[in-house]
Amino acid sequence: MHDMVDADWERLLHQLESGDCTPFLGPGACTGTLPAGSALSRRLAKKWGYPYGDDHELPRVAQFALIKYGDAVYVKNMICSELGASGLPDFQDLLEPHGLLANFPLPVYLTTNYDDFIVQSLKAVGKRPNPALCPWNADVPYAGDLFSREDGWNPQADRPLVYHLHGSLRDPVSIVVAEDDYLEFLTNLALDSAGRKQMLPPSILAALTKRSLLFVGYSLKDWTFRVLFRGLLRAVPGINRRRHVSIQLEPTPDPRKANLREVKHHLARYYEGWQISVFWGSSEQFCGELRRRMGSVQ
Repeated sequence: MHDMVDADWERLLHQLESGDCTPFLGPGACTGTLPAGSALSRRLAKKWGYPYGDDHELPRVAQFALIKYGDAVYVKNMICSELGASGLPDFQDLLEPHGLLANFPLPVYLTTNYDDFIVQSLKAVGKRPNPALCPWNADVPYAGDLFSREDGWNPQADRPLVYHLHGSLRDPVSIVVAEDDYLEFLTNLALDSAGRKQMLPPSILAALTKRSLLFVGYSLKDWTFRVLFRGLLRAVPGINRRRHVSIQLEPTPDPRKANLREVKHHLARYYEGWQISVFWGSSEQFCGELRRRMGSVQ
C-alpha cells in the first residue's frame, strides 16, 4: 500500500519520540468526524444556489456566496455552524491521528483545519496546549507577545503551541475559506518573507525549519496543499533542510490512460524535490502501521 521504506520509518519514529517533528494537520485527519470538504461544499452549494459544475470546490462555492450575500462574516458563520455541529473524535481509538500524535513529546502542532481536535486531544492526555491564530488579515486577533518574544511563548512538550494557519471555528472571521481569502493569505505570506508583515512567529519558523514535518490529511494533488507549501517554501526557505513525510490517499487514475504505479511514481518524483517521503494510504492506515512499528498493536 505504501512506499515508505524501513529507513523512513526508523527516522520518523525517532523524530516523533524525541520531539524532533512538527505535525501539520489537514482535512483528512478528521475523516469520520467532520464532513469531507467536497461533501460540505456540495451541501452548501445546493443551499446557496451555486450554478456551476464544480460544486465540490469549497473555495469557489464560498466565493460565490460572498458575492451573492455581500457579507463575508455571514458566509463564514454559516460554514462554521455546519462544521461546529459535529462532536469530537474518539481519541482513545488506536487509529485516530489526533489521539496518537498527542502522546508524543512535541512542542508545536500546525494545522489548516478550523476545528480544535488537536487541542482537545492534548488536553485529554494531561497537557496544557496554547492555541493561537495566524494573523493573515487585519481582522484576526494579533497575539503580540507570541511575535515579540524571541522564544515565541517558549512551547514545550507539556505546553505545546497549536498554530491555526487558516483560522478557527472559535472565531469565524479568522477562517481562510473563499478564493479571496486564499489569495490574501498567500499575498501576506509573501510580504511576511519580505519583512513587511508578520504571520509566522519565531517559534513557528523554528518548527518549520529545524524539525521535520509530518503532513497528515493532505493530498499531493490537492490545489490547497500545493499552493500552501509553495507559499511556505518561498516565505521560509529553510523549510526543505530536513526530510518530511506526507500521508496520501492513493490516487484513482483513469485505467484507460494510466496505471496506479505510474501515477504514484509521477507524484512521488514531483515532490521529491520538496524532500517529502510519501505514505500511500489513509490516516487510519498510517496510524495502524506506526503503532505496529512502535509495538503497540500486532
